[in-house]
Amino acid sequence: MPVGFLTQEQRDGFGRYVGSPSCEELERYFHLSDDDHNNLRPLRGNHNRLGYATQLTSVRYLGTFPDDFSAVPLAVIQLLGRQLNIADIACIKDYADTRQRLRHLTEIQNLYGYRYFADRSVGFRLSRWLYALCWTGTDRPSVLFERATTWLLTHKVLLPGVSVLERFIAQLRSRVEERLWYTLGRSVTEQQRQQLLKLLTVEEGNRGSRLDQIRSGPVMVSGPSLVKALLRLDEVRGFGITLPAAAHIPPSRIAALARFANTAKVTAINRLPPARQLATLVAFAVCLEATSHDDALEVLEALLRDIFSRAENADKKARLRSLKDLDRSAATLAVACQMVLDASIADGALRTELFTSLPRAELEKALEEVNALIRPANDVFLHALDDRYRSVRRFLPDLLARLHFGANPTGKAVVAGLEWLHKNLKRKQAESDAPQDVVGKSWKKHIFGKDGALDMRAYVFCVLDELRTALCRRDVYVTPSWRYADPRLGLLDGAEWLAARPIVCRSLGLTIEAKPTLDAFIAEVDATWLAVAKRLPENPAIQLTETDNGKTELSLGALDKLDEPPSLLQLRAAVADLMPRVDLPEILLEVAARTGFTSAFAHVSERNARADNFATSLCAVLLGDACNTGLEPLIRADIPALRRDRLSWVSQNYIRDDTLAAANAILVSMQSQLELAQTWGGGEVASADGMRFVVPVRTVHSGPNPKYFGSGRGVTWYNMISDQFSGINAITVLGTLRDSLVLLAVVLEQQTELQPTQIMTDTGAYSDVVFGLFRLLGYHFSPRLADVGGTRFWRSRPDADYGQLNGLAKQSVKLELITEHWDDLLRLAGSLKLGRIPATGIMRTLQTGDRPTRLAQALAEFGRLEKTLHMLTYIDDESKRRATLTQLNRGESRHSLARAVFHGKRGELRQRYREGQEDQLSALGLVVNMIVLWNTIYMTAALKQLKQQGYPMLDADVARLSPLGWEHINMLGRYSFAVPDEVARGELRPLRNPADDL
Repeated sequence: MPVGFLTQEQRDGFGRYVGSPSCEELERYFHLSDDDHNNLRPLRGNHNRLGYATQLTSVRYLGTFPDDFSAVPLAVIQLLGRQLNIADIACIKDYADTRQRLRHLTEIQNLYGYRYFADRSVGFRLSRWLYALCWTGTDRPSVLFERATTWLLTHKVLLPGVSVLERFIAQLRSRVEERLWYTLGRSVTEQQRQQLLKLLTVEEGNRGSRLDQIRSGPVMVSGPSLVKALLRLDEVRGFGITLPAAAHIPPSRIAALARFANTAKVTAINRLPPARQLATLVAFAVCLEATSHDDALEVLEALLRDIFSRAENADKKARLRSLKDLDRSAATLAVACQMVLDASIADGALRTELFTSLPRAELEKALEEVNALIRPANDVFLHALDDRYRSVRRFLPDLLARLHFGANPTGKAVVAGLEWLHKNLKRKQAESDAPQDVVGKSWKKHIFGKDGALDMRAYVFCVLDELRTALCRRDVYVTPSWRYADPRLGLLDGAEWLAARPIVCRSLGLTIEAKPTLDAFIAEVDATWLAVAKRLPENPAIQLTETDNGKTELSLGALDKLDEPPSLLQLRAAVADLMPRVDLPEILLEVAARTGFTSAFAHVSERNARADNFATSLCAVLLGDACNTGLEPLIRADIPALRRDRLSWVSQNYIRDDTLAAANAILVSMQSQLELAQTWGGGEVASADGMRFVVPVRTVHSGPNPKYFGSGRGVTWYNMISDQFSGINAITVLGTLRDSLVLLAVVLEQQTELQPTQIMTDTGAYSDVVFGLFRLLGYHFSPRLADVGGTRFWRSRPDADYGQLNGLAKQSVKLELITEHWDDLLRLAGSLKLGRIPATGIMRTLQTGDRPTRLAQALAEFGRLEKTLHMLTYIDDESKRRATLTQLNRGESRHSLARAVFHGKRGELRQRYREGQEDQLSALGLVVNMIVLWNTIYMTAALKQLKQQGYPMLDADVARLSPLGWEHINMLGRYSFAVPDEVARGELRPLRNPADDL
């Protein structure tokens, strides 16, 4: 395999000084100990002592002895000279060419235990260590090279030549990959191998291979589409491939191979060596079952949502059409009621007079019409659902036969109902033992008649309705699956939890027993109540009023607009005038050169594959995704880096979630190091909000919301921005899913060096459970409260006295419930912190709806203490309210910039599949972060120039500047009005050769 994976910069810096060491490095590597001084004391001459010390400290720092003493930084020589009391450090020039240098080199090796790389024990130990890293991870070769260098330094092994170590790592990676291919290949039988290889062939009459067909998921929400997805799931199961547990193959390795099979062309897979080809197809088949499960369940969820929502809408329309009939019948019954209530009519004559005024038939008809038209509060709209039974029967048998659900105790009734339907759906006479635990009160009267007979249609809709809810809460699940698996599966348990509990508690600042933590928490809440009550007369923003029923109502005054002083407006204009006018592609190329973020993009299978001018190709692909224009406007046949085939190759093999996240981490790190960014914030604060995109193409990966998408469907890009204006993570969700379900995942799964502890959101992400989880995990959840008056405050105990604020807190937190479930709360927090369970999945199980679990109730009680603490400080501290508003406004401004970038195709997201949506929006976030970084760099330069020119500048004004402006950036490209010479002469252009586009 090719071994040239290092850049020229990495080669030049290997074993050599690159700039001067930092202060910390000087203290760590270049300090001479007492033993060092003892070894130096016998040497004659200052040049020998200084030269010896330079060699000794350099080998500690570089891992090798310096060849050229003139390349040793002056700071190193000066530090060693001070320690040795040598004033004339220029004497080291006399040492460089002496024979003593080589003798000292050997002496240092012997005295300090340095060994050569060629030592057999060194190669064995390094191979074993690197082999484990390669097997369990998917690090790039350059990362492994750096880790190997660090290992050699730590173990006092002299660095070999750069090409020797480079070749060593390449050979070791080849061994790991060959082992992976062999392990996967031997896990299948000959028959399974033939089945997999058949996927690559194009059968007669088909336009594509079976692989192309089977890896394409559903794009429509319909019964036939669900049946097709279920048949696809059955076909994948038919491969019968399961990996033996004894193989211990890391999931990341399997996922990397499967990702290549999902994106590569069939011709590319056909060209692979046989062992690698088979391993790729095995990994693809193993992962495809989970993907097929997810695709089928996504269609099912969307289909059930459509069926029940359309039935509800149809019933409402029918009621509107019959409103006149209802009015007429209600008026008739009103007359009858008036006569019944008329005290002047004797009881004995009531019926006679009633039927005289209203004939019995007319009264019966009115009563019948009213009974037919009124709807109970928990109506299930069965009459409208009946009209959709035929469409349900088209997919229900396949659903029952091909999906095998697991369930927690709450979901077992649903699974029992599905199993009973599977046995009885096609029978003329169903058995009378239908499970009734799944039947709620609203359904019971429709399912069981007066004679006890079961209505099969009503029972079907009842079970499907409960299945819809259970799927949403993950009370039922499937295996294997990426998104519909049991979210509790990874919870720490048993001996593993007992071992991890002390570490979890120490890292989260919690106690193993509930009492110490709760006592401190309650003391904090009570002290805050009293402090806010004490300052109440001095807080004009708070108004407390007593209602007629004795209830205390709270109103909070709106924040006054923060005026922008003339000095800020002038500074902002002065900086804007100095910002260079630039095209967006130039920003990407410049940021790539400054940060090296392109190194984060590794080939999906050949980790060291690169091409000339790779940065240009990569930036073009990112720009096409971010601007939503596609690759076509960027293609240039006369520039190799921008040819169609090159851009397509880069797009297919380098753009994916892990490379985009790694590149974003580099940009965020660069931004956090800038002094101007540190003026805006320290990275401890972040906010999260959603940005909506209409998805006009047919896809199951979108959801409805008339407010944002009109009659269409769309997705929400839920992203988090730091107080330094950099986007640090984002998740794409269907439709407009409740923010609280994804907020925790956005916070916990971000991979940058910033670790924000205060998370600000809008009101939509607020819930008691979220408050509780964030407190347990060491975060401060700080939502903006749009309606403080309608929010509940809680007291720590019924007898607590909060002075004038007593009327706000009518309810008390159930501390005994928290104490009872404290260990489970710790276990949940530890599992989330260690990444053992998915945050989004576990949030679904903790929804406190109609049937909250006891753990969810305990978590909500704990969250009510934190929520009360936040609300008290929120209403008491104007600066906190203003800081929250400022940070949320930063998020809105970033969304405006993202809209300006994402200008193509009317700003609509036209990706059919989830991975495409996520990758394109991640590219958008990456480009927005590049603009923010570029703006920050040039704003720093502009401020520096203004200071040199004597411009009066206030720190408060600098802190209110923003790097989210784009008036100086050309987002739309440039049009050319030049024509070829032959056209100018009146000749025709040469006709296009279709082969040139390939």
